[in-house]
Amino acid sequence: MILLRRSLIAAAAAALTVSALPALAQEAKPADNAAGNAQAAEQMPEGKVLPDIALGQADAPVTIIEYASFTCSHCAAFHAENWPKLKAEYVDTGKVRFIQRDVYFDAVGLWAGILARCGGDDKYYAVSDLIFDDQKTWLDAKSGDEIAANLRKIGAKAGMTAEQMDTCWNDKQKVADLVTTFQTNATADQVEGTPTFIIAGEKVQNQPWEDLKKIIDAKLAEKG
Repeated sequence: MILLRRSLIAAAAAALTVSALPALAQEAKPADNAAGNAQAAEQMPEGKVLPDIALGQADAPVTIIEYASFTCSHCAAFHAENWPKLKAEYVDTGKVRFIQRDVYFDAVGLWAGILARCGGDDKYYAVSDLIFDDQKTWLDAKSGDEIAANLRKIGAKAGMTAEQMDTCWNDKQKVADLVTTFQTNATADQVEGTPTFIIAGEKVQNQPWEDLKKIIDAKLAEKG
């Protein structure tokens, strides 16, 4: 999926101008002009960059960062097919420290990202997996109301209450922090699409598992 920063930032800003999950039912869309963008931006709290949520040993010789969008079908495919191999062979064995960084292409993806963070850092990857696993189902909706209901089902499956989810979707400061974190990191790493990987400092585009594995093994060999 190709990243269009200007429209993406406008969508994130627009998402913050409405309250709670009903924004999904309103199908929040980016402003179509500069004045609209400026107005949306003015209503956004000032955000800060949040720390990464990492899996694996802190002293693992290689760090892999994945930029992923919850509305990206290629990202869902990676998490279904290749993530289990990466985790079992490299993360769980202490060879790789893994970090997922969310990319928000649209307001719906942003709301999914908020849900992923709603259970706290300890549950982030478990909820993220549920969102990717059910992507075709929760995105297969004809209205914002249906998307909202689908996301609520995922949150409930992860043990969240309706009140907990409402609190997360209402927390404009946290949402502003997520948007700022995305914008800062993706700009610094010159991310143009998802999934994109940073493997030991090298930007790598999505590719078949055997090719990714060769790159990871080469980076591990360099580390001795």
